[in-house]
Amino acid sequence: MKKPPADFTSKVYYRACCLALFFVAAAASFNGYFEKWHFLDADKYGFTQGKCYFEPMVDGTATRPYVYRQLLPMVANWIDGRVGQQTRDRLWDKFDYETDPLQHNAYHPYDSPVAQNRIYFLRYRIVHMAVFLFAWIATLALYLVGKTVGFPPVAAALAAVGTILVLPYFFSVAGYYYDYPELAFLALAVWMALKFDWWWIIPVAALATWNKESFLLFIPALYPLLRLRSSRLNALAGTAVLGIVCAGVYCLIWLHFRHNPGGTVEFHFLDQLQFMRDPSNLLARERTYGLTAFKSFSLLPLALIVWTAWRGWRSLPRAVQRHAQIAAAINFPLFLLFCAPGELRDLSLLYVTLLLLLAANITAWMQRPDNRASGNALAAEP
Repeated sequence: MKKPPADFTSKVYYRACCLALFFVAAAASFNGYFEKWHFLDADKYGFTQGKCYFEPMVDGTATRPYVYRQLLPMVANWIDGRVGQQTRDRLWDKFDYETDPLQHNAYHPYDSPVAQNRIYFLRYRIVHMAVFLFAWIATLALYLVGKTVGFPPVAAALAAVGTILVLPYFFSVAGYYYDYPELAFLALAVWMALKFDWWWIIPVAALATWNKESFLLFIPALYPLLRLRSSRLNALAGTAVLGIVCAGVYCLIWLHFRHNPGGTVEFHFLDQLQFMRDPSNLLARERTYGLTAFKSFSLLPLALIVWTAWRGWRSLPRAVQRHAQIAAAINFPLFLLFCAPGELRDLSLLYVTLLLLLAANITAWMQRPDNRASGNALAAEP
């Protein structure tokens, strides 16, 4: 039997290792988020985000605009509605605290009162597994973006892992189940814009808007990337069609939930001004990954982010720079007007830009003469 070529086996090995690394990084990131926020479960954890608790979100009674983020709730409801009563009873007995505490230890990794509720326990677990799956997909998609832009695979992998691991730090004011799917869809859209014709992005754009309506605002930032593979007219047409698809999905969701309390957006501009007037906010701390550290929207983390951008910006391709400029021009004003103060996760349209800036800095670090000399010296040792 003929052996496969060495380069083929090496590729399979390294890809398997990457998938395993991304799995571990996604699991760590998801655990950091879930330990910090759960799904904003009521009663036990003392959260104040009652307008978007897990129960009203899956029931469709939550406050607008939060209730618009319905991809995972509707999927969970669809699966839950097709599970027979006998199967449901068996699953409930398997996960029940009182009947078998040992089974609880084995199968129930969280102690949420919602997960112990017979009405919601199955949907809670479906969303729990789906969010982790999207965290894993997001890490892989971020890696593909970095590699497609032209960074070395090692730098792209390290940047993807760094981005997914830092995400729980961005969840300062709150963290939501739709944040990881949002990152996955943003990265997939950028990767597909770089690799494929624009019509392949249509299902991703529809699902992304179903997950969070702000994806519609990300569409203009795809134009410079689409322009790399097509004419100006074709890129403009693709951007327009993708925008129409997102707007159509949003309109359907808006019509369905138009009678819910709340509004299309929440205004927080005055809150932002009040927040920025208090210098102590730049030294605020919180607990993430089990350790108390500075919040992401504080002096040291913000300085590190700015430094990363300053060092990596010139290494980005022109099309990526234009993509980042359009995303920033859209995201920063929206952040000031409609987002809670200090909630860095609301600059999510720039997540992919952060990944590429990290990849640029890691590539520059790998290419330093002293790093190459160290590697050569180790290789030369007997």
